[in-house]
This record gives sequence, structure tokens and C-alpha cells, in this order.
Amino acid sequence: MTITVLVENTSACPNRIGAQHGLSLYIETLGKKILFDMGSDDLFARNAQELGVDLAEVDYAIISHGHWDHGGGIETFLSLNEKAPIYIRRTAFGPYYSQREDGGHHWAGLDQSFKAHERIIFTDSSLTLADGLTLFGDVADLHGLPRGNKTLFEKIGDAYAVDSFGHEQYLLIEEGEQAILITGCSHRGIANILHAFEQRWKRRPSVVLGGFHLMGYTKADADELGRIASYLQDTGSTFYTCHCTGEEPYQHLKEILGVQLHWASGGQHYTFEGESSL
Repeated sequence: MTITVLVENTSACPNRIGAQHGLSLYIETLGKKILFDMGSDDLFARNAQELGVDLAEVDYAIISHGHWDHGGGIETFLSLNEKAPIYIRRTAFGPYYSQREDGGHHWAGLDQSFKAHERIIFTDSSLTLADGLTLFGDVADLHGLPRGNKTLFEKIGDAYAVDSFGHEQYLLIEEGEQAILITGCSHRGIANILHAFEQRWKRRPSVVLGGFHLMGYTKADADELGRIASYLQDTGSTFYTCHCTGEEPYQHLKEILGVQLHWASGGQHYTFEGESSL
């Protein structure tokens, strides 16, 4: 199994690979080619070309949730690939907004014009794509949600309600003895997602890759970050995080987790027998 970070907030090789606020991963596993998220615009495709990834050959595309920085490249992907279905939660085309420093609510959702596209496949709580590939969602809040969710809203009528992120989904890849968990932003809380995973599959993932949505946390939040780190540590999993985790929270988690935690930048290629920057 290989995973290539096509786009992320940082770049391991900035002279070749662009960075942006967004996430896109290219995965080859079990004889399938998968695109997980599509970044904010077409940068994921330009980086893919630079990295020698042929997006026309992708078999499955997945959008983790209904935010522009994960599904902003839908139009580009559809123009490059003529076969792959795009799997997305049924509610992911909802009216989602973020509240910024000006106090206003700004559009944070997906391009609504693609909601009825013939290659969009809506998912519910769980879906098996193929042997060893499972999408799941509907994660209960048992360990707390990221504080940053409080500035993210769904518009219901004329009112704004804090987004519950029922439109978020995750990918489990089972190859051999490995169970790889892929998450976009972990808006439902990384500890909650891991708990749900263990309850369902009666095991813990060997590897977790994705964002933890901890941007905005600082050293003043050491107790909360410590609780999260302790939960991650107890799983025994190896974590490759990125995007919305935030560099300062990452450093705090790293102090506790050590070699159990890594940062996944754009341009990095993982086989889980090692890694290299391209």
C-alpha cells in the first residue's frame, strides 16, 4: 500500500509541490487507485502531475466532508477522470458556513451545482466499496469535540446552528494484517473516531492518517491536548497528521507521542515500510 500527499498546508519540497489550506491524498491499495479529498481548487491535480500520478486512472474518489478545502477540486477531477464515482455523505452539500473575525458567516461549503451530477454517489452510515475498503461515519461524541467546531455552522432556515458534522466520513483500508484509517479533518474528534473504530472492528488501526482539527490550540490548552495525546498513545497506532492539526498543537502532541506521531506534508510518499520526500 502506498499513500502520496498530493496537497496539504505545507510542502516537503516547495520548489516543486505547491501548498494550500486543504487536503488531498492519493492511495494505491488492493489493486485499486483512490483519491481521498481534492483540496481547495486544482492544485491537487497540478501537484499530481508533478509527482507522476495519473488521476485519469483513479477508481474511487472520496470527499471526507462538505467543506470547500476538501472538495474544491470536484470540477477539475471530473474533467480529468471519466470513470470514478465520487462518494460523499448524503448531507455534505448542505449550506455550511464559517464565522470569521469580522463576525460574519462566510460560505464554507461545496459547489452546489455538482449535487445532482451522475457520478456523485451519496453514502449513509457505512458502505463497502470493495473487499478491504469501507467508508463509515456517524461517530458518537464520548470524548469531546474540537473547539474549532464552534465557529463552523450549518444554515437552517434563516438561523445558523453549530455544525454537528454528520456529513463527515472516514475510510478504513484492510490490507494483510494492516488496518489503515484515513480521516480528512476529524471534526467529530479524533478520540471519538478511534473509539467508534474499535467498537465496530474490535481492533485498533495500525496507522491513522489525516487532520485532527486542533488549529487554534496553544500551550494554554496543554491539559486538553495532553488528554488527546494520552488517548492516541494508548491505541498503539502510528499517526501521520497534517492540515488542520496546526503546527503548535502538533509540537505539543509530539512531545508526548514521540515516534508514534509524524507530520505528513505535500509531496511525501508513504509505504508504511518507510517514507520519503519526492
